[in-house]
Amino acid sequence: MAAGGPAARAEDDRGGLRTALAGLTTRGRSFFAAGIAAAVCAYVLGQSDLLRVGLLLAVLPLVCAAVLYRTRYRVAGSRRLSPARVPAGSEARVHLRMDNVSRLPTGLLMLQDRVPYVLGPRPRFVLDRVEAGGRREVSYRVRSDLRGRYPLGPLQLRLTDPFGMCELTRSFSTYDTLTVVPRVEPLPPVRLTGEAKGYGDGRHRSLALAGEDDVIPRGYRYGDDLRRVHWRSTARYGELMVRREEQPQRSRCTVLLDTRDVAYQGAGPDSAFEWAVAGTASALVHMLERGFSVRLLTDTGNSLPGEGGDGFAGASQESADAAGLMMDTLAVIDHSDGAGLSRAYDVLRGGNEGLLVAFLGELDDEQAAVIAKMRQRSGAAVAFVLDGAAWTQGPGPAPSAAAQHSVRLLNEAGWTAVAVPPGVALVDLWRQADRLRASAGPAPTAGTTAGGWS
Repeated sequence: MAAGGPAARAEDDRGGLRTALAGLTTRGRSFFAAGIAAAVCAYVLGQSDLLRVGLLLAVLPLVCAAVLYRTRYRVAGSRRLSPARVPAGSEARVHLRMDNVSRLPTGLLMLQDRVPYVLGPRPRFVLDRVEAGGRREVSYRVRSDLRGRYPLGPLQLRLTDPFGMCELTRSFSTYDTLTVVPRVEPLPPVRLTGEAKGYGDGRHRSLALAGEDDVIPRGYRYGDDLRRVHWRSTARYGELMVRREEQPQRSRCTVLLDTRDVAYQGAGPDSAFEWAVAGTASALVHMLERGFSVRLLTDTGNSLPGEGGDGFAGASQESADAAGLMMDTLAVIDHSDGAGLSRAYDVLRGGNEGLLVAFLGELDDEQAAVIAKMRQRSGAAVAFVLDGAAWTQGPGPAPSAAAQHSVRLLNEAGWTAVAVPPGVALVDLWRQADRLRASAGPAPTAGTTAGGWS
């Protein structure tokens, strides 16, 4: 190991020397060639003065390359995104900072950052002389209409000497990631009657007692209201006992996203699939803001925030953290190879799922029957069925017969289903679903309902 260390360093030095010589500019190569030619002529002709001139011309670019190579690692660079997560179509600003950590000023610097093509052109900046211990800060904007995760970097810095003899490019190893999430459309607070137990923004209260004789008391704590003292239990246990407070509980909501490749046609930011992803994001954020415990479910059976516990987010997690986790997932979600929705139905087979909001692609009779059975596992169910044939024709056409047939099957099964033609905003369909549910009246539910619009 000891013998291998110096050899490795010597190899690195030789590689660095080759890198420095490869960075000679046209001017530097011309000076070097002219110096060698002058030195050869001086040797042949016996002219010592010409030899000195030739050596000076040949050595000058080599010295510039050596000095530039030795000082190029004394410059530090950093990058900061503001913000690191943006909706599609919005801009983010990238801040670059260069610090000269050496004791000598730098020459002219050219700064370049690598960005994917979809974020815009590659930014380049020219920085003038940076004093010793000084810093320079520049920034640029990036924007994408396509959701996804995009790497930024590595940062490249081109260094030049004051004489323009040599240019060296340094690439930093670190990079950052910009997450472009789906656009979220603010939704109005609507309510479907007969589906939410309790009151409040998606919450209902569960008492820890079924009657006066079945009360579950606890010991008195400093600050408890004396009006909550339960005298029968106090006499039984010989210490002061109080009735438990009402425990707030959150209503549940599952948002189902159909990602089957066979269910959608077209691609791009204006395609039906992208509308479904953006609608799912809007519904998730809206329900979290209304106080629901929310879960994201896809046709593959995968759910977020996870399989642990009840699988819902919002009660044990902060709503912002839960929304961020699901938004990051929707930023990179893509079509699945599956042909059916049975896996999603298996996840819902436990019942007591609360409110179910589904964004669906094209449905045949078999898949419509699977979706219809999901209604039995939820308190209320609302579906937005995208008409693939109409989306390929652009805004304007009415829903096709196939889409109307699927909507009719779901409505007969107890869903509140709405066909989604191209060019219609989700907020209008959201209100339309509320009107349809109000006009149809409360639908029969299976089991205990814990969901509802709020």
